Amino acid sequence: MKKYSVSVIGASGYSGAELTRVLLHHPHVELHNLYAFSNAGSNVMDIYPHLHCNKVYQAYTRDTESDIYFLALPHGEALQLVPALQAAGKMVIDLSGDFRLHNTVEHQAFYKQEKSAGAVMTYGMPELFREAIVASRTISNPGCYATSIILALAPLFATNATVPSVKAVNCTATSGISGAGRSSKTELSFSEMSENMRAYKVGCHQHTPEIMQTLGTSATNPSFDFTFTPMIAPFVRGIYSVLNVQLTASVTKEEVETLYLNFYKSAPFVRLRTAMPEIRHVAHTNFCDLHIAHVGNNGSLVIISAIDNLLKGAAGQAVQNMNMMLGIDEITGLV
Repeated sequence: MKKYSVSVIGASGYSGAELTRVLLHHPHVELHNLYAFSNAGSNVMDIYPHLHCNKVYQAYTRDTESDIYFLALPHGEALQLVPALQAAGKMVIDLSGDFRLHNTVEHQAFYKQEKSAGAVMTYGMPELFREAIVASRTISNPGCYATSIILALAPLFATNATVPSVKAVNCTATSGISGAGRSSKTELSFSEMSENMRAYKVGCHQHTPEIMQTLGTSATNPSFDFTFTPMIAPFVRGIYSVLNVQLTASVTKEEVETLYLNFYKSAPFVRLRTAMPEIRHVAHTNFCDLHIAHVGNNGSLVIISAIDNLLKGAAGQAVQNMNMMLGIDEITGLV
């Protein structure tokens, strides 16, 4: 059985550590190099003892020796590194927001960074873009909030949707503290977050244009009213999204559930639950649990979505994309 060499750039952050853990046990790959910046020179097990990995984090010196590269870097850094990897013919999966948006004006507005019009890669949401992912060699992995929210809404926006169109969506999504990354910040310390939760970036979170783009519209000229309130709460991992949806006409719960079951019938990591999802049911997995919690008489819906932000919202989905690019079963190494 052929094994592909894989390296991770930005391996010492939370998403990079999850990539390391999954790739160490993946039957089709051999973990080659783990690159870090501030932690270069450190032993992996000194930072993450649970990984049982004897490698040392290295400084990245533009190596192109591996077959596949994952980039788990802060926004803006992959823009500088990916072109050389593409030119060398490498498979690339980037976990940042650098290559997600087609609209450069929206990218600049939400990420506060400029990029060229050509800085776009295949959007790696397997449930929606399977054929494009299989045919691609460079993937832009979806954001964590975007994954939770898009999977909760996508069936309603399908071209063959059998329910009335969407008029408005009001979403409150709560993330665990790991979503903010591993760097030390006072506002994320135990004394600040214990027994506390708060909203942030209301109406201006960088995943907003990604969500709207994937649903076939845009943040600057939306086809429906979208309000997104991200929140942070004192648990480590997971995203719990509550979406209040207003349709243009009434619908039955059976019609909505049938639509979702048909839409995700070939999606092994999306589960439509009859009971209310919980973070603990998806933590440490690549699953997205959905639940149609309420259908009102006036076309209102309440949809619940739960994922692990570090797996389905980052590293797990990235490996799922790699599997599809390599032509192997998408669940390999993830269940």
